This record gives sequence, C-alpha cells and structure tokens, in this order.
Amino acid sequence: MSRKAITGNGAVALALKQVEPDVMSAYPITPQTEIAQNYAQFVANGDVKTEYIAVESEHSAMSAAIGAAAAGARTITATSSQGFALMWEMLFIAASLRLPITMPVITRALSGPINIHCDHSDSMGGRDCGWIQLYGEDAQEGYDNAIQAFRIAEHMDVRLPVMTMIDGFIISGAIGPVQTLDDDKVKEFVGEYQAVNPLLDADNPVTVGPFDGLHGWYFEHKVSQNRAMENAMRVIEEVGAEYGKLTGRPYSHFTTHHLDDAEVALVAIGSAAGNAKTVVDGLREKGRKVGLLKVRTFRPFPAAQVAEALAGVQVVGVMDRSDSFGAQGGPLFTEIRSALYDAVPRPQVLNFIYGLGGRDIFPSDIEEAVSVCEQAAAGESVTQERHYLNLRED
Repeated sequence: MSRKAITGNGAVALALKQVEPDVMSAYPITPQTEIAQNYAQFVANGDVKTEYIAVESEHSAMSAAIGAAAAGARTITATSSQGFALMWEMLFIAASLRLPITMPVITRALSGPINIHCDHSDSMGGRDCGWIQLYGEDAQEGYDNAIQAFRIAEHMDVRLPVMTMIDGFIISGAIGPVQTLDDDKVKEFVGEYQAVNPLLDADNPVTVGPFDGLHGWYFEHKVSQNRAMENAMRVIEEVGAEYGKLTGRPYSHFTTHHLDDAEVALVAIGSAAGNAKTVVDGLREKGRKVGLLKVRTFRPFPAAQVAEALAGVQVVGVMDRSDSFGAQGGPLFTEIRSALYDAVPRPQVLNFIYGLGGRDIFPSDIEEAVSVCEQAAAGESVTQERHYLNLRED
C-alpha cells in the first residue's frame, strides 16, 4: 500500500488500471476527460492489455460497452453530464440485459443554460435506469468505490451495472492524498471475471435482447431486476466489509457522525458531506446537538437502515445538489422522507437545495440549514417548501 498525491480522476483511472478490464469504450467530456485520457495512455504505454475503443459519442460508448459485455468481456466506460444524457437509451438496456458494466460518473450540471460545473443533476436523473449507484465524498472514496464496483456488479446474486460518482472539478480535478493498493492486491480482491451466457460461447448459443412483447416475459424480467437490486443491498455491505479488512477502510451504505444524541441531523451526499461534518463539529463545540448522515448507496436505497439511524432525531435537513422539477423536493429528500414515513415518532424533514451549477456552499450556508432545523425542533413555524442555500435574491 502506498500514499499518493493525485487528482480524483487520476485516482479513479488508477483503480481501473489496477483491475485491468478487457475492454474500455469511452468518449471524453469535461470533467471526466482525464479518466479516458489516462486510460488511453495506459493502453498506449503497454501498461494494460485492455482493448480501448475510441468511439464517436457517449451513446456509442455505452453501445460498445454493451456489446463487449454481452460477448463475455469485463467492460468499463466513464462519462459526465451531457454525455450521460446522450447514452440515456443505452443505460436502460445495459441494466435490463443484466450486464455488469462499471462506469465512473464525474458529476456535472446538465444544460441549459450551458454549465460545466458540479451538481448531481446528471446521475440523479438516471436514478431509475436500473444501475446501482455509489457516491464518494473524496478521491479516496472514488478510488475505493471504483474497485469495489467490479465485485458488486459481477456477483452472481446481482449481475447489474454499477456507476460510481465523485463530484466534478471539486474532487475530480483537485489533488489530494490517496492510499492505494498494490496491483496484485487489487487483482486478487476483484478476482477473475466470470462471464454469464456470453455471445462468443459458440457451443452454447444464446439470444441477447429479443423482442419481449405483450405475451412475453417483460414483466417478470423487470421483477427479476428489482430482486437483483434487493440482493445488492447485502452484497454491497459484504464487499465493503471485505474491502475494509484489506485496507482498514470498511464501507457500508452510509456513515454517521454525532447521531447518537442528535436533536437535528443533516443528510448529505458527495463532497459537501465533508463540509457538513466540519460544521457539525464546530456546532458541537458550542453545545448544539446536531449530527450528520452521509449517504453512499443511493441505488438501491437503504431505507430501513436510514430510518433506524435517524430514529430519535426531531428534524432532518436533507441537502440536495440537484432539484426534481415538479416534485415535493430534491431526489435525496424524497427518498429520506419516504424512508421516515412510518417512523414513530416521525421526524420533520426539510429540504435544502444547494450548489446547482457549481455554486459554492459555504460553512455559513450549512449553519443556516442547521438553524432552520433547530427552529423547527423548537416548535417554530418553518416553511415546508424547498430552502435554497446561497441563492441570489436580486
């Protein structure tokens, strides 16, 4: 194991290199480009034996990944923002064909207006496409999640694609410390790839993607996907625990901070969770009973475990870095409030939208969210509508 100063993108690309998949198909897009560029360089240098497919678009990148995975290859790609949106059609196909493709997504706002900076509107927009979704706070978690994704996706009780997220620019382009494993340890952890019903097995021919119409088995196939998602809940924890024994960094669906006696709690996802933790620590020193829950697994969503972790909290403030137009709040908020619906007593849940298009989130903004939650806990009237943090009013 060694310690490196490396960008978030560099850490993710290194993790992929250490796994050395059979095929990578990718198209560059800001702020993901460094992953595709680094991996192409690894191939050109002869560092890996991966077949690198330089495609003409992200739709083609996912199409090529589907073809390669269906043929029996361990396959990866990577994307961001508009590229994620362009491969939209193929995301559903990859999941419905139960192909264990892994894909780092470097989160970025969706246009328009044109914006290349971080928010979660791309990955959150794909939350119901059938992919497992794991979010990382920093480059270390981006590296660790990228490695674990292979084990999770390829588990025989799962066989679903996995996307792993880090925040664009904030993490992807920033240099930070990352503890990396030796190549042989990564390969040993991930293991040999086992293809299921590969197209290139001529002795056992199969049909991939046939018409499954009115009198077919489409309904049953969708139920099978959802059951695989349910299985993934257990597998994600098992893989995270095993990875913890290897590295000293165990992973589960979420982490908590000062929740045991908290009266109010923030829920965050991605890089802002680190900012929130710092704010919580400062407020604790002032005697304010505030805690934090940082979400890692968004799909499948660990509703029962989240409800248990937040039991006893009076008010929960959910921080969303994307909005859901026409819904009751952002994507994370609606999941958290649904998870807490049957809780007795049921905490009040407030939504705080922040950071759209890369807008800064300052400690004072997070303190503002905590203050609103504390007002609600004290019985004061607080609006149930979205609260926008660091919003220009003029």
